[in-house]
Amino acid sequence: MSQPERGGDAEESKFGSERRAGSPVNPRAVCNVCTRLFRDPKILPCLHTFCADCVGRLEPFAVSPRGSRPAGTVTVLCPDCDSEVDLPASGPGGLSTDHLALHDVFLETLATDGPLGCDLCGEGGAESRCDVCCVILCAFCCQAHRRQKRTASHPVPRLEELKSRGGLRRPVLCPLHPDEEPRLFCPPCDLPVCPQCAAALHRDHGCRRAPDVIGLHGGRIREVVAARLRPRMERLKESLQKVEISQEALQAHADAAANEVRVFARAYVSVVEDHCLSLQHRLEELHVQRRNQLHLQKAQLQQALLDVGGAVDFAERLLSRGSDVEVLSAKGVTLRRLAGLAETGYDPDPATVAPDNGGGGISFVAGEPAGEEQGFPLVGAVHSKAVDLARCSVEGEGLQRGVEGEQGHFTLVCRDSSGQQVQRGGEVVLVSMVHKEKKDCALEVTVSDGGDGSYGVSYAAEEPGTYSVGVWVKGQHVKLGYLRSKDRDRPADSPRPVLQGSPFPLQVRRKLRRHGGTFHCCSFCSSGGSKEARCGCTGSMPGGFKGCGHGHRGHPGRPHWSCCGSTAELSECLPPSVVAAVSPRGHLRTVEL
Repeated sequence: MSQPERGGDAEESKFGSERRAGSPVNPRAVCNVCTRLFRDPKILPCLHTFCADCVGRLEPFAVSPRGSRPAGTVTVLCPDCDSEVDLPASGPGGLSTDHLALHDVFLETLATDGPLGCDLCGEGGAESRCDVCCVILCAFCCQAHRRQKRTASHPVPRLEELKSRGGLRRPVLCPLHPDEEPRLFCPPCDLPVCPQCAAALHRDHGCRRAPDVIGLHGGRIREVVAARLRPRMERLKESLQKVEISQEALQAHADAAANEVRVFARAYVSVVEDHCLSLQHRLEELHVQRRNQLHLQKAQLQQALLDVGGAVDFAERLLSRGSDVEVLSAKGVTLRRLAGLAETGYDPDPATVAPDNGGGGISFVAGEPAGEEQGFPLVGAVHSKAVDLARCSVEGEGLQRGVEGEQGHFTLVCRDSSGQQVQRGGEVVLVSMVHKEKKDCALEVTVSDGGDGSYGVSYAAEEPGTYSVGVWVKGQHVKLGYLRSKDRDRPADSPRPVLQGSPFPLQVRRKLRRHGGTFHCCSFCSSGGSKEARCGCTGSMPGGFKGCGHGHRGHPGRPHWSCCGSTAELSECLPPSVVAAVSPRGHLRTVEL
């Protein structure tokens, strides 16, 4: 069915806007694309209805290739549900007409009060309505509508007549025979037809009365709705309710998590700010310490310069201006002063004087872990790479005790002004080990740079006795010495056995002879009562026993070694000559059974 002339967009019906300005319009009578009352409403395959013109203006989404669908089928997207729907090759006119929508438009027309504008010219007062074209016409346009050949047969009742019918339904008329209603149904064509069409176009199709087949086809619709779609609709509603509940729960959890994030961030920011203040305080401490060190070094250098300069000036003035008698009379005190300055005066190695050009070796390492505070990990640390000689220490048992012919070890640890071990090597380290009684006896020392501020020192003493161990860093003696090397990682001011500063005393003892027997209370007990068991002590038992027993003659009265009779468990085994001098029975051993 062709669409009647509409007079262009400028002459669109005023009915929609006038009706919307008053009482609410039935949404089922309005097209969702043009937002006006339906004009020739067509049903898409997705069961959404739009005006035929609105469907024709939809952009093609895809054109089906040949073979898969009928040739020329165009696919568009439904404006309501975005489903892909196929339009027939004949265009929107080939779609089914939505008569329910036309009836809703009809009811909206009947319910309208007041003057209506003509849908064609938009000027005159509306008097009639075309049942086929669904347009409201003024008297002039109604006459023109009846004069046109293609619309001459359309019924155009007056509006007063339509209003007087009240709730009457709009009749559905055959598009080919407007005076006939399609009261028959053609099963092969699956279309309602009027009697004239059934007699002419559908003669051999076995058309049947609509009331006779409505039960079958309507029942199929009811069956699909009741058996399949309504249960699915209930499941969808239930699922939708669950999704809505999940959305609410998600929002609640998201809000709670956001609140936790804010609390966490505020706490973290507070901890970071405190860490920042701590770093600044640490930086200020290092600055003050390094400044004081440089000030002290400067004062020492100035004083040493004054001392040396004054002595040199006096000596040169004495030699240049003094007489022979004056030179000879002052030469004693002058030489003593000059020799003292030359030998013991403050004269540091130039390489050790402000080696960092005054920077103090202070640096900030942003990525270095700085521990945790209230469960929050922190990064960033301030370091001073300069070695503080007052904090350097020598650690290890080998610093105090050694054994003749065995390797001894101890470690020098260079620290900064905070007591932390510097993480670099390359310092000027000197170590000397000289026998206190035999000045010509000096040990060969090996110093190995660990590259992390630690320096391993190893030596081998071939001569027992007391040694003087001197350890220098940058030409100055190390001030601290610790005995336990396992405490290396402790701060320098932690409580530990401390030695006086360099030079340190080292006692090298003679290599002990290992005991060959057992340390027992008596040979009787240790041998399980054997008569043949002997002991290095002078004790003996009656009854043919060759060794010692408790309370018998010669027993030392305490535990002792069976090989030599020594009562000191941590001792060396006495040589046979010493044992013979102590025990007339000679060197005896416990028989191991």
